[in-house]
Order: sequence, then structure tokens, then C-alpha cells
Amino acid sequence: MSSPFRIVTHYALARGMRRWANREQLERWQERRIRRHVEHVRAASLFYREWWGERNASQWRHFPQIDKSIMMQHFDALNTVGITKEEAFILAGESEDTRDFKQSSIQGITVGLSSGTSGNRGLFLVSDREQDAWTGTVLAKLLPGGLWKPAKIAFFLRANSKLYESVKRGRLQFQYFDLLEHVDVLIERMEQYQPTVWVAPPSMLRILADAYLQGRLTHEPHKIISAAEVLDPLDRNVLERVFGQTVHQVYQCTEGFLGATCSHGTLHLNEDIVHIEKEYIDPATRRFVPVITDFSRTSQPIIRYRLNDILTEAAAPCPCGSLFTPIERIEGRSDDTLYFSHISEGEAVSVFPDFISRAVIAASPAIKHYRVVQRGSGVLEVSMRISEEADENQVQAAVMRELGRLADRMQCVLPEVRYVPYTFEPGITKLRRVERRQD
Repeated sequence: MSSPFRIVTHYALARGMRRWANREQLERWQERRIRRHVEHVRAASLFYREWWGERNASQWRHFPQIDKSIMMQHFDALNTVGITKEEAFILAGESEDTRDFKQSSIQGITVGLSSGTSGNRGLFLVSDREQDAWTGTVLAKLLPGGLWKPAKIAFFLRANSKLYESVKRGRLQFQYFDLLEHVDVLIERMEQYQPTVWVAPPSMLRILADAYLQGRLTHEPHKIISAAEVLDPLDRNVLERVFGQTVHQVYQCTEGFLGATCSHGTLHLNEDIVHIEKEYIDPATRRFVPVITDFSRTSQPIIRYRLNDILTEAAAPCPCGSLFTPIERIEGRSDDTLYFSHISEGEAVSVFPDFISRAVIAASPAIKHYRVVQRGSGVLEVSMRISEEADENQVQAAVMRELGRLADRMQCVLPEVRYVPYTFEPGITKLRRVERRQD
């Protein structure tokens, strides 16, 4: 049973009741919490007992990592609430098929499906206690006016959950907008509802921005929050220009609520509920893959879990003064790093998604949408949607020049580039502006 007291407690903790004098104090506090959490998980999870062997809680940094495939392979023994992968998939699948997400729970445990950008879908389990903690923390970090001020939240997602519905409290109104519905229906509902807070993938936010410019949406939001997809600089710039406000972000996945933006618009890791080790892949540019330990979840423990994301740590502290690590950019999946051949030595050179994004955006202001996909053959497929008055051949030539300059700077040979029609529509799949496919 959900508890308003628990929600308010976690809201207060995330809002500043819990404070640390410096980074060292924060890290000592994390260490104590993690060791205590590890002891609890060892007693409750058969998988982790066997996975860690004889190592004790003080050695947790040396525990072998897990990832999504390991978690799903050992789901039955990893979770601590006795729910099997088969029954969880059946329940979550029924909710998806019927689009009725109100009954997606077993024995008081909420069951949900991740969207699975790679086609590899994941399950998440959340108890009532964990749901209350999530609700209080999310409201503290994302609501513009605080818990006791009225707000109308519009939440766009491919699948709803009791977890998301739990933010509907008192003077807070909440409506779920199903991304599988027709766009015209969604816009009509938005115009009737007139929400003050928009939470949606950037691809959907762009559609709402177009509707606003066309006069089909007449109400401006007080806060815009990008979720579920990487916020590309192109989309951020368009949204901030149209609405004249900072676009905020939430970094949330099956494995936890990992980050949120501060009042300055800087994304900070939620190090009051998760510990994140940085596995650097390019120290010179501060790029790393996060390895997360969530010391607040017990139903489905996440300990030394390696994500498939590339994050870039900010070069300087945020003016907001937070001790939590500031993130300059989430680039997307490490699988979407492209590869060019070195001009003289011939070996493959990593080209991060951000490099490609910046090259395409710099080519022409006429580019409204784009995607770059590298096929298994190495060929780059570029698709764009450009302004009606722009000359397509000129824009394509400008993109070729910028990609060529990028290859020259990296001392690489630019792969063959092919232009294909831009076909992406928001809905069941997430938008990946830069993607590598193995065909």
C-alpha cells in the first residue's frame, strides 16, 4: 500500500533535508549505505550470493559486473520477491496488448517492461515502498513549484505503469499520453488538458513544438522535460527557441532514476540514491560508460550493473553548487559509436555519436531532422528533413563537406555516404539520431 508519509519523507530528503559538507563526506556516506545494502542483498538474493562468492561487503568494488543480458538470464534468482521471468513477461505483455496498465502488479509488486532500443526488452520490479521513494524523489527533482503547488503533468511514453501514475497526488494532476496513439489525437488531448509540465521524448516534443507554431496548441508549458531518448543539440536548440525556456532532462531507465537537471539546466547524477563508477573510454574528452549500484532498491537489486550508454562529464562544476557529478551530454549507446578507417594505418578509429551530430548540425540551418546510420559494410546512410525553401543538393553537399572535415581532423578516410529518405515517426521505437547497425 502506498504511503503519503513515505512520499513526503523522500521528497524532503531529495529536496535538501539530507546535506553533505563536501564531496568526500558524500562518498563516505555512500560507502556506508552500499555496504549495508550489499549485506541485505546477499541474504535475500540467491543469484548475488553465488555471483559474489566469498567476497565481503567491503570488497563490493571488486564484485564482478552484471549487464542486461545477465540480469535477464538470472532474473528468477536475482529478484528478492519470488516473481519469475515468465509470469512477469505474461503480465507486462497483457498490459501492453490491452493498453491497460492499472493491473500490472503481482503480490503488490509493480511489473513493467523497458522499451528495448536494441530489441532486447527488459523487466523491472518495484515494491510499494520503492514506488513511494521514486515518487517523492522525482517530484522533488522535477516539479517546478514544489509539492504543494498545483501542476498539470502530461507524460508521453510508449507504455504506462502504476509507477508513473503514482505522481498523481493532491493538487498534482497527471495524464498519460500513449505514443502509439495517432498524433492528431494526442495534440487534441493536449489542447483540452493544457498541462503545465510536459514530459516526453525529444522526437515527440518536436511534434508538439510544430503544433504550437501552427496554432494547434495554444498553451505554453511552465517546464519541458526531455525523457526516454537522447536529447540531441538540434532538438534542444529548436525547442528552446520556440518556447523561450531551458529544456530539462531526466535520465531514467529500467535500472533506476539516474539523473535530473538542476535549475541551471545541468544534468546531475542522482548520487543520493545511486553510486556510479566511471569506466572511461576516452579520458581526454571525459567520456565514460556508467557502472551503477542502486543502494535504494531491494526487489530487483542493481549492483555493479554496466550500462550501454556513453556519458560526457562536465569540465567544470555547475554554478548551482551541487556536489552531484554534472554531465555535459548523454551521447547514447556505446554500440552506436561509428568506425572510420585510419588514413595511413588502416585500423578502425572510434567516431563518437556527438562528433557526427555536431558535423551534421553545423552543415546547414535548413536541417530540421536528420539520422546517420552506419551499416555493417561501413557505408553511412544519411537521411534528412530540410526546410521547404532549402536546396536539397546544396544541403547534402554541405553535410559532405562537414563530414569530410571531421574525417580529416581524425586522420581518417570518410566512408561511402548514401542519402536515403527520412522516415522516422515517433511511436513504438526510440529515435537514435546516430546509429550503428550490424545488418
